Amino acid sequence: MIDAHFHIWRQADLPWLTGPMQPRIFGPYEPIRRDYPVTEYLADAAAAGMTEAVYVQANWPVDRFVEEAAFVAEASDASGFPIAIVAYADLLADDARPQLDALASNARVRGVRQQLHWHQNPLYRFAADPDLARHPTLQRNVARLADYGWSFDLQVFTGQMAGAAALADACPGVTFVLQHAGMLEDLSEDGMDAWRSGMAMLAARPNVVSKLSGLGTFLRRNDPGHVAMVVRETLTLFGAGRCLFGSNFPIEKLWTTYAALLDAHRAAVPDGDRAAVFSSTAKRVYRLA
Repeated sequence: MIDAHFHIWRQADLPWLTGPMQPRIFGPYEPIRRDYPVTEYLADAAAAGMTEAVYVQANWPVDRFVEEAAFVAEASDASGFPIAIVAYADLLADDARPQLDALASNARVRGVRQQLHWHQNPLYRFAADPDLARHPTLQRNVARLADYGWSFDLQVFTGQMAGAAALADACPGVTFVLQHAGMLEDLSEDGMDAWRSGMAMLAARPNVVSKLSGLGTFLRRNDPGHVAMVVRETLTLFGAGRCLFGSNFPIEKLWTTYAALLDAHRAAVPDGDRAAVFSSTAKRVYRLA
């Protein structure tokens, strides 16, 4: 069992957890404005039988990206729990290779995430521009991840999926890991149709896989029916060999337990697909032992 998306942190390292409350796609987050160490994560996930996990960058100050990766490696060493790392790098820098070289000194790094999601609703907005995926500098730097054997964790909303597909086309040597199954936030008929079309566009790119994570983000609850719908649609488009499970803890801890979250995902994934979704896809994508 592999959890392909989780976070740990020290509150003091994250400005968004120490300063004033800010708009976040997952809503109010007072209960997680504190340390969340690897020991607590392992206690949360204890009943799940996780054997390895993938840490995804958690928005430390951008000049401390190497320190963030080192912190996670130290937590892995101290706990004895295998952790791979999706680190941060500024891929809009003219040449990101010095940053990538610095990260490459950490053997646990398997990929990079720079969040690109932008939404007309300012409460859901993170990136400064809606179409950064088409930016020539970003495309050039993302393509360089192939030289390191690293993936790119791709975080976009439905309206940005055409640009994301163009990015995948521009970087055929890079595997793109779509965050949170495309972050479905509009459950109207039109919103669902647009999400399905965007997901089909991304699924047509063989170098894109989809992470089944963060499905409670916009509902602010663990809804097994919603999880089942998103998982069913995503598996239909991508196939189990291109889907992987992630808990998104401790964000999802705002509204559910790890056990309940995992139960909802297990129930949604057909028996024959579980080995891929809960293990082998993550092993391949993140090059895990």
